[in-house]
Amino acid sequence: MSIDSKLLSILVCPVCKSELEYRREAEELVCTVERLAFPVRDDIPVLLQSEARQLTEEEL
Repeated sequence: MSIDSKLLSILVCPVCKSELEYRREAEELVCTVERLAFPVRDDIPVLLQSEARQLTEEEL
């Protein structure tokens, strides 16, 4: 399964309110502005800053 496209169109980064990019293989929503990756667990985005991981330069 994957995240609904309508849901993806309204989700924003909880830190800076920028658009998020869904990376299906990693099951993450990525904010390139803040360089954060938010996990998607059981098709539910976890948009908590405390749950996000910092992206490396290569991952951007």
